[in-house]
Amino acid sequence: MGKVTIGDVAREAGVALGTVSNALNHPEKVRAETLAVVNEAIRKLGYAPNQSARLLAGGSNPTFGLVVPQLNHGLSLQVASGASVEANRQGYGMLIAAANNDADTEARYLRYFAGTQVAGILVQVTAAADMSRPAQTGRIPVAYLDTASDAPGFFVAADAHAQGGLIATHLASLGIECLTVIGSTAGPREAARLAGIRSVMELHPEIELTVIDEGTPDLAAEGFEIGRRIAAQPDSERADAVIGLTDVLAVGAIAGITQEGLSVPGDIAVAGCDGNPLAWGGDVPLTTCAPIGYEIGRRGVQCLITQIEAIKAGTSRAELVGENHQELVRPFMLTRASTVGAAPLQATDAISLNLGTFL
Repeated sequence: MGKVTIGDVAREAGVALGTVSNALNHPEKVRAETLAVVNEAIRKLGYAPNQSARLLAGGSNPTFGLVVPQLNHGLSLQVASGASVEANRQGYGMLIAAANNDADTEARYLRYFAGTQVAGILVQVTAAADMSRPAQTGRIPVAYLDTASDAPGFFVAADAHAQGGLIATHLASLGIECLTVIGSTAGPREAARLAGIRSVMELHPEIELTVIDEGTPDLAAEGFEIGRRIAAQPDSERADAVIGLTDVLAVGAIAGITQEGLSVPGDIAVAGCDGNPLAWGGDVPLTTCAPIGYEIGRRGVQCLITQIEAIKAGTSRAELVGENHQELVRPFMLTRASTVGAAPLQATDAISLNLGTFL
């Protein structure tokens, strides 16, 4: 059998060509019974629309592209989930590409999606990307996720400063006397989390603050070694609380501390900052911020819809991207055993937050 055409589908389903076209492009215009018959014919014949021909004929591509740094981090999975759900609600599909934490690959996928003339593009920015001059995509709307910038364009990010502040406030409420923060602050997110911690510590001069500016954000082994070093200090010098600027480092620190024979949180309370559910598989459930990637992804799609509607109303693409449009998503505390022992899980202020199955 040759290539299946829309005419073949129409004959199989016993409907007009226009009905098949509506079923593919405007299913809301087709009766449910007819739509079921057409979809069954499509399934049976293995029909796939020729998107290239459709675009050449002046049609639109009702799909968004999403570029994420990697798919082994809970935040990226939450971003993809929130974006996909919201895109579907708005009548769009979603294509996802992983850049493997490489800024050049990220830029290449951005150009690829622009070349396929998707309706809009979301980019969860890699740590190495330069957001002082974000790439533009001609007439195609774009929104950058998980990054803050003063540059022109659309940005949706977690409030990293608030992440650090929430965790520091929680530990201060437990009456700690000596806090150690671990993690490299070379990245803007980690630096902002540390700034949030410092702002809270300024209100608690009774708490001694030490910063160990070491530890690759996604390497638990480095957190493990730092945790061992902290645990090996004399009782009189050792911190009674540790904050990892990422959950991966915090989980590593817990393992290092317990390896040295100390308990968490009995001897040292430990907390993370970034709400990464994939780092929560340790023996001691980790206090951290709730995963807010779902909301970042959802709002990112809304940014694309805002641009699409503005362009339809006559606003030029140049006008849209000529100003800075920035949203910060407020994080939420997850108080768990690594700071409060066997107390029940609490998601502080977790209103209208989609945590899925990660709790």
